[in-house]
Amino acid sequence: MIQIFPTLAHPLWFVPAFLIGACIGSFLNVVIYRVPLGLSVNEPKRSFCPKCKGDIPMRLNVPLVSWLWLRGKCKNCKAPIAFRYFAVELLTALLFTAIWGFLRSALNLGPFLELEMAALLPLWIMAALFIAITFIDAEHMVIPTSFTTASTIAGLAAAALWPKLPDLALWASGDPLLADGIKQSVIGWIIGFCGLWMVVRLGKMMFGKKKMEFPAPVEWRLIEPEKDEDPIWFEINGERTGWWDIFFRKTDRLEIEATEVRVNGESVQAGRVIIREDGVELPGGRIVKIEELKSLEGKAPRAVIPREAMGMGDVHLMGAIGAFFGWTGVFFSLFAASVYAIVAAVLGRVGFGMRLPFGPFLILGALTWMFGGWKIAQWYFDSLLGGL
Repeated sequence: MIQIFPTLAHPLWFVPAFLIGACIGSFLNVVIYRVPLGLSVNEPKRSFCPKCKGDIPMRLNVPLVSWLWLRGKCKNCKAPIAFRYFAVELLTALLFTAIWGFLRSALNLGPFLELEMAALLPLWIMAALFIAITFIDAEHMVIPTSFTTASTIAGLAAAALWPKLPDLALWASGDPLLADGIKQSVIGWIIGFCGLWMVVRLGKMMFGKKKMEFPAPVEWRLIEPEKDEDPIWFEINGERTGWWDIFFRKTDRLEIEATEVRVNGESVQAGRVIIREDGVELPGGRIVKIEELKSLEGKAPRAVIPREAMGMGDVHLMGAIGAFFGWTGVFFSLFAASVYAIVAAVLGRVGFGMRLPFGPFLILGALTWMFGGWKIAQWYFDSLLGGL
């Protein structure tokens, strides 16, 4: 019988894996741009230039090729198109290819499709969601909960299809069955989510407020965003803080001891101004909704700004990583992410107290575990136990 398609072990399959990844990466660019702005990923259906808003025809929207062909510029207005668009497509293509190679090697595929090979789909879903999370968190300091929830579901599915995945080092069972895979996946999610949640709560108690005091009243104001992707800014004494860096939960509030208060250009009673995500409480109890404000400014000698050492998005992401790679992957990913973040902070000269998105480093730590970190951990602990 003549075989029309090569066996799954054939290197030819790396080509469609790369091409599928590039196409998915093109869609991820839409997701990364629109989701943080609250825009639909389906309407408008056609991609458009962020500058002139002109539609991009299909012939000019070929993954990887179009950006190079147009030299990173819009065909209509000649405005530069960020290198990020090309990078997302290339990174997704390479990651899809690497995951195919990882699964192909781990399963030692023969001429027939093995059941575990079905884990490829949830692993590709993981890759796509992780790339979207990485770029959104890096730019906007936010991780959509819907992405981490979908990642967790994909992790449970992958563990059911390939029970070894949440226990790559095989420390829990030498020959894991379906029940073992799901068990390790659930345990990984619990440890990842609950463990990091406790860290966030402890950090909130210790470092949850930034108190600013000045010898004399200084200028403060809210600044409207200049672009759609920009946040509202709170500025005091020339120092700006983005809206999403202040409000993480409904209970967060920015308190200002104001000696002068001007609302929409009119002076009002001085005193304590309390700013919440959806409104402002003025001295005397008057409440003004954020959308009703044209301007808010004044002078103040003191202000208390809420802040987070780490957001809940990282907590949900850690749970998703645990669902894929179990409790061992959680500890390794967290340790590796911390090392990566420290190196990035040093190389980028990020000062103490400045926020650094942690989600991309957690994802990098998880991928490090997947593509060989578990072997390092296995070797280390085997050597440690062998020396006892």
